[in-house]
Amino acid sequence: MITNNIKIAILGFGNVGRAFAKLLTEKQEEIFNKFSLKVDVAAISTRSKGCLVNEDGIDLISALNDLEKYNCFDENRSDYKEITSMEIAENIDYDILFELTPLRIFSGQPAIDHIKTALNRKKHAVSANKGPIAWAFEFLRDLAVKNEVLFYYETTVMDGTPVFNLVDETLKFCKVTEVKGILNSTTNFVLEEIAKGKSYDEVIKEGKRRGFVEEDTSMDIEGWDASAKTAALLNVLMEADITPYDVDRKGIEDITYEQIKEAESRGNVIKLLCYGGIKNGKVIARVRPEEIDKNSLLASITGTTSVVSITTDLMGTVSIVEHEPEIEQTAYGVFSDLIRVLSNNSLTN
Repeated sequence: MITNNIKIAILGFGNVGRAFAKLLTEKQEEIFNKFSLKVDVAAISTRSKGCLVNEDGIDLISALNDLEKYNCFDENRSDYKEITSMEIAENIDYDILFELTPLRIFSGQPAIDHIKTALNRKKHAVSANKGPIAWAFEFLRDLAVKNEVLFYYETTVMDGTPVFNLVDETLKFCKVTEVKGILNSTTNFVLEEIAKGKSYDEVIKEGKRRGFVEEDTSMDIEGWDASAKTAALLNVLMEADITPYDVDRKGIEDITYEQIKEAESRGNVIKLLCYGGIKNGKVIARVRPEEIDKNSLLASITGTTSVVSITTDLMGTVSIVEHEPEIEQTAYGVFSDLIRVLSNNSLTN
C-alpha cells in the first residue's frame, strides 16, 4: 500500500477538540500501522483563542501546550493566522473537515454552512455538533451522497456511544419504529437534587459550580437540548426530517419537590424522557417529564449516565447505556468517525 498523508481541518477547539487532538497524537502510530496513513492537522480554528494553519501539519503537542500555558495560541508561532472558520472550510487544503464548534440550537448555523462547504468541495465531514443533524440532516446527507463523500456524526447525541453505528452497521434491514431515552444529564442532576429537598436555585448554583449546568440554564431545563438530540436521532434513524421546533417539548422547570415525592409514593420517579414513534404513518416526537416505574431500566439512569432504547421490526428493542461519560468518551466518538473515514477505500487506494 502506498503511504499517504491525510489532511484534516478542525473547526472549534474547545474541550472536545483538545481531547480529540490528544487522542490523535497518542494513536498516530497505530493508525499508520493499520492504514499506512499519517493524519496531519492542516488547520485549527477557535472563536477567541486564535487560529493555526499549516498544510504540512500542525504540531499538536505544541498547540495544546500553548492553550495550557497561555489559554490561547501563541501569536508568534509561524503557523498563527488571522482567518475565520468559514475561510478555512472554503480555502484550506484538507481531506476531512471536523465540525466541533459550539451548538447554536435555534439554527444549527454556522455549522451547517461549514459542512455544506466541505461537502460541495468533495471533502469528507465529521460533526460533533448536533445542530446540523437536528436542522439539516436530509439535505447534508443527500449532498454527501451526490458528491460521493462521507458524512459522519456519531458524537452528536450520546458522546462516543455507537448509536448510529449500531443501526447502520449491525441492524441492517431493520426498520426503526420507536426511539426512547434519557439524554440530558443536567435534568437528571436537577431532579435528583430537588428530590433531596434542595431548592431549585440552590441546585442550579451547585450544578454550575460543579460544571453540570450551563450558564444559560434554559437550554437544558426547558428541554431544548433534549429536543435537539431527539430531532437528530429521529432524522437519522427514522428519516423524520424534523427540527427541534417540531418536537412537542416540555422541560422540568415546573417540577416541584412535592410532585417528586408524590411520584415516589406511587413507586415511580420523574425523568425527562425523549420519545419518537409513528402515529398515522407519521413520525411524532416529544420531550417531557414523565413518571417511570422505579424498577425500570429508565429509572436507573442517574447523574451523567444516559440511555437510548431503539425498537425495530426485526430485532425488537435494543437499549444502550452510557455510564457517566467524561470528555474522553466524546473525543472517542469523533475519533471513531475518523477511523470510519480512513477505512473507506477511496482514501487508501
